[in-house]
Amino acid sequence: MASSGSGRLRSVVLLGALLLAGCGSFGGGIDETKDWSVSRLYSEARSELMERNYANAIKLYEKLEARYPYGRYAQQAQLEVAYAHFKDGEPALAVAAADRFIKLHPNHPSVDYAYYLKGLANFNDDLGIIHIVSQQDLTERDPKAAKEAFDAFRDLVQRYPASKYAEDARARMGYLVNALASHEVHVARYYLKRGAYVAAANRAQAALVTYPQAPANEEGLLIMVKAYDAMGLVDLRNDAERVMMKNFPDSKYLSGKGTRDKRWWVIW
Repeated sequence: MASSGSGRLRSVVLLGALLLAGCGSFGGGIDETKDWSVSRLYSEARSELMERNYANAIKLYEKLEARYPYGRYAQQAQLEVAYAHFKDGEPALAVAAADRFIKLHPNHPSVDYAYYLKGLANFNDDLGIIHIVSQQDLTERDPKAAKEAFDAFRDLVQRYPASKYAEDARARMGYLVNALASHEVHVARYYLKRGAYVAAANRAQAALVTYPQAPANEEGLLIMVKAYDAMGLVDLRNDAERVMMKNFPDSKYLSGKGTRDKRWWVIW
């Protein structure tokens, strides 16, 4: 009996081993890339990237770096992983990969692209803020991504002004400046409508100081005028009015100026 039981046990163990081997052969358990050279790994990863198979590309790049952590292939893989994450709709992973590349290779010839990619990832992650056509209340959104995009583009332009990416970065910075100023002014308007005059004036002034060239400051100055007027702060109201008239002499908000029965800003 003991011998028979032992034989059955060996048969079960053998069958299990065969089943596991079968699963490894047909279920993807064997890594077909295990004998690939670094150049082949890179070539295959690049091919997957170009075919927009971003998840596959990332896996191959990560295998390349794990097996061959030094040299130009590993460096290029690190940079292209950031791009793959960006194209795959994973901005946080793209930024993290770009930051890692910048930290590891601050003098790399392509480090300017890492800064640019970092800016792009944050820029695209926050299109809801910079597109005024969005129906979402901007006071409900966090401008963190827009600020980080601006910072990345600014680093690129300051560190590598001759970079081929610098011109586009400057254009995006201009767009972001007004987007961020618009957000601040929108919040100021929100406070003004609710009678929080101190908060409204402070928020509008912050936009003016932080983003002095932004077109959104036209409305920001109007908010300051109205808020100071509501609080009876005549000198501050007059100062804000003078700044507005000097910087926006053709402002649509000034079209009511000259009415005798009302202050011009009261009609808005």
